[in-house]
Amino acid sequence: MQRALPRAFTLTFVLSLLALSASAQYFRQSSYWKTHRKEVEFGFGMANFLGELGGRNQIGSPFLWDFEISQTRPAVHLAYRYYLARQQALRGRLTYGILAGNDNTTTEMFRQNRNLSFKSDVFEFSLVYELHLYREELGHMYDLRGVKGTKSSRFGLYFFLGVGGFYFDPRAQFNNSWVRLKPLSTEGQGLPGGAEEYNNFQFCIPMGFGIRRAFTKNWSGGLEVQYTKTFTDYIDDVSTNYYDNEVLLQERGEVAAYLADPSLGTNPELASQTNTGEQRGDEKDLDAYLFLKFTADYKLYRYKSGSKKYRARIRRAKIVF
Repeated sequence: MQRALPRAFTLTFVLSLLALSASAQYFRQSSYWKTHRKEVEFGFGMANFLGELGGRNQIGSPFLWDFEISQTRPAVHLAYRYYLARQQALRGRLTYGILAGNDNTTTEMFRQNRNLSFKSDVFEFSLVYELHLYREELGHMYDLRGVKGTKSSRFGLYFFLGVGGFYFDPRAQFNNSWVRLKPLSTEGQGLPGGAEEYNNFQFCIPMGFGIRRAFTKNWSGGLEVQYTKTFTDYIDDVSTNYYDNEVLLQERGEVAAYLADPSLGTNPELASQTNTGEQRGDEKDLDAYLFLKFTADYKLYRYKSGSKKYRARIRRAKIVF
């Protein structure tokens, strides 16, 4: 009887430890993500315009083939993320960036002779769905070799797709000053026989992927690529055909006439390509832009219970980041 008691006690103790371990594992896998389902994020990096102006040494191409690194400009964002499930999240984001393009960056003859340029501030708000194929998480506190428990997964990979809206306002340089292009009707917008006027606010579809790494319980960092499809061809104020420059001079003034057609005119073979009605842009090839940014993410922890006992349970189970 006396020998049986220590054995029973030992067996009970071992079974209790196994139960606690199983409970901790289940809690981690099924519920732990709920303690930090909210995050705030700050990002900074680069923005690049994908459209008619500048680009590679060829006629304008869709998607990424018109990437011109010399026209890279800064971009920053602030975001809020809410996890719907362990590997699924919704993210709202406000982004500010600068887009720019210049025909003098290419050796393609038509573009170089056209000699157009622009820059524009862009304010984008987006709501996207994120699918985290791998989510970065720290396992047991010290991540030691040979220590049993939930292993760390310090790196994460995710993809996203959503909807958004953005505001833009293209400008060009004239006599060392930046002039707004929309009021100048460079393609005859609002004038007889000219193109339709465009809206400075447009819808967009942001998409992309990112990688993240967990550094501490609260902080993660990463790198994200976003390609944004738009439904406008006027981010750079270039889309259709040349408008009658004499009419522009009379209706909008000298600045409008010059910025509508600042062509070099150094190649006689290309002189007629800037005449009224000739192609100035390509309205079938809508504009797009690219963001490449470093991100810093902060997890907002919220426990189901504020009791010290509950928090101590989480720490004892070693499921805290």
